[in-house]
Amino acid sequence: MTQNILYYGDNLDVLRRHVKDESIDLVYLDPPFKSNQDYNVLFAEQNGSKSKAQIKAFEDTWRWDQEAAETYEEIVEAGGRVSQVMQAFEKFLGQSDMLAYLSMMAPRLIELQRVLKSTGSIYLHCDPTASHYLKMLMDAIFGKQVFQNEIVWCYKTGGATKRRFARKHDILLFYTKSETDYLFNPQKEKSYMMHTYGFKKSDFQTDESGQYAWVIAKDWWEIPSVGSADKQRLGYPTQKPEKLLEKIIMASSNEGDIVLDPFCGCGTTIAVAQRLNRHWIGIDITHLAITLIKHRLHDAFGATISYQVIGEPVSLPDAKTLAKEDPYQFQWWALGLVGARPVEQKKGSDKGIDGRLYFHDDPVSGKTKQIIISVKAGHTGSPHIRDLRGVIEREKAEIGVLISMEEPTKHMRTEAAGAGFYDSPWGKRFPHLQILTVGELLEGKGIEYPPPSQVNVTFKKAPKTREDEDKGQGNLPLKKKQG
Repeated sequence: MTQNILYYGDNLDVLRRHVKDESIDLVYLDPPFKSNQDYNVLFAEQNGSKSKAQIKAFEDTWRWDQEAAETYEEIVEAGGRVSQVMQAFEKFLGQSDMLAYLSMMAPRLIELQRVLKSTGSIYLHCDPTASHYLKMLMDAIFGKQVFQNEIVWCYKTGGATKRRFARKHDILLFYTKSETDYLFNPQKEKSYMMHTYGFKKSDFQTDESGQYAWVIAKDWWEIPSVGSADKQRLGYPTQKPEKLLEKIIMASSNEGDIVLDPFCGCGTTIAVAQRLNRHWIGIDITHLAITLIKHRLHDAFGATISYQVIGEPVSLPDAKTLAKEDPYQFQWWALGLVGARPVEQKKGSDKGIDGRLYFHDDPVSGKTKQIIISVKAGHTGSPHIRDLRGVIEREKAEIGVLISMEEPTKHMRTEAAGAGFYDSPWGKRFPHLQILTVGELLEGKGIEYPPPSQVNVTFKKAPKTREDEDKGQGNLPLKKKQG
C-alpha cells in the first residue's frame, strides 16, 4: 500500500530526491506570494485572554538578489520554451521581485510536471497579482493545449476599499498532463438561473431559495473562506476551506489515488485527501507547519492514522546539524516534540521564553494554566536555570522546562530541584522546574504534568472526522470517465 508521507524541507529538493516520475495523480499548490508582506502565524490563545501569540513562519517576500539571479540564469541556460518565456519576463519586468518569484516557481513547476501521471491534473492556486504571469509560465511548461480552466474562487470576506471594487476572489489554474486521456469526475451543482430548454419537468426541484435543477458545475465557485468563527480555523494565515479542496480532489482523483501538495502549510489538502480515502504527500519548509499538521491529523483522525515524517531529526547528530544550520527551525522542532507553541521574540516582551504550553487540570475553576519553555542549543549552566526560575515567577507559571542539547550538570539539577513542586488539584506533584535533553525527547520522554491527552489546550483542535461524514458535501459526482 502507498505510504502517506509528510516531508520537512525545500520542496524543490524533496521533489528531485524523493518523488518518482509519473507517480502522482493530482497536484494542488498554493505558493506564497504577497509583495512586501510578512505572514505571521496567529495561534488563538486558549486561556480566555484576548491576546494572541504571533510567530513569523516565513517572510512572504521574494527579492531579486544573488540567489534569484543564479536561479534565473540556470533556467535560461537550460533552453527551450521555459527559457524563452523567462527571458520575455525579464525584458518586461526587469530584475524585479516578481521576476524573483517566477524564477522560484519555474523549476518547481517543471518538477511537478515530471512527477505527474499521464492521466493526472494540477491546480495552481494564486491571486490576480501574479495569475497572468503564472499562466504563461504554465503554458510554457505543460503546454497551452492542456489548459482546462481558469477557476474563480469567490468569497465574501476581506478586500474592501473605497478606492476600487472590492477584491473578493482568487484564481485556480487547472492544467492536465495530457490533452485528452486525463481523469475527470464531472461535478453537479444547483442552478436557479436556467432556461427550460433541455430540462424535463421532473428535473426541477424546489427549496427555500426557489426552483432549481442539478447542472454541471461551472468554473466560478462561491465557497466561504475560513472566517474567525469557523470551526475549521486553526489560526494559519493562508488556511483554505476544506470544501474548496473537496471540490478539487473529488473532481480530479479517485479513491486510492495519490495527492501531492508541495506547499502544504497547515495541511488542509492532506486532511481532506485522508478523509476522502486518497493517499497523500505533503511538503513544507517550516517545522512549525509540520507540527501543526501532526496535531491536526491526530485531532481529526485519532491515533490510528498511518503516515511517515521524513526530514525531521531522528538522532542527536541530526538535531545538532539542524541547530547549526537553522537555530529557529531547531527551536520550533524541539518545541513540537513536547506539544508546545513557539513565542515570537520581540524586544521587551516574552524575554527568556521560547515556547508555552497550556493545560487544564482544575475542573472546579476551569482556570487555564501554563508551562514556560526555554530551548538551548549551545552551552548551558546553572545561570540558565536561575534565569528560567525568575521567568516562571514573573509569569506566574505552574511549571518551567529547560530543553537542552547538552547533558545538565549536577549543579543545574540541584538548582532545578530547589524550585520545589507544583501540586495538581488531582493530588499529584510535578517538579516546578524540569530539565529535558534533546536525547531524552528523541527517546520519547516528555514534560511531567497532568496527562496531555486530557488537558493540553495549547493548539486549537481540528474538528474530528466522522466515519459517516458526507464525502461529497455539495458535489454530486456524475459517471466517472477519462477525458
